[in-house]
Amino acid sequence: MEAVAMEKSVSKSDATNNRMEFPKKSLKNFPIPVGQNYFNFVAVDTLGRRWGFKVSIRNVGRYKKPWISGQWRRYAQEKGLKKGDRVKLIMQVEGNAVRSYRITAERNLTMGIWIPVEEFAR
Repeated sequence: MEAVAMEKSVSKSDATNNRMEFPKKSLKNFPIPVGQNYFNFVAVDTLGRRWGFKVSIRNVGRYKKPWISGQWRRYAQEKGLKKGDRVKLIMQVEGNAVRSYRITAERNLTMGIWIPVEEFAR
């Protein structure tokens, strides 16, 4: 089964920092082990490149505030991400509950037409 694990409009700080915060409702798609505050995973982009990411949550406090780090900054730089671009993590769950992830980044060309960022000249 395939599903969108996380979708987010990139903010200015997401595009330039070492991490990207994402909606708490998407946290259920990243199985953080009991007693830990992170989950490491690999996502494959549209060009077939593998990226190592880490989903983390706060250890303390009322709100979990999840974020993605790991190779996030390099990914954002290499894709030329800008404020308003859209990032999606697509999760594939196999019959044995093994999860795999794909990552896409898109830019709004006009009026809701989204184009992969790889198709834009830099």
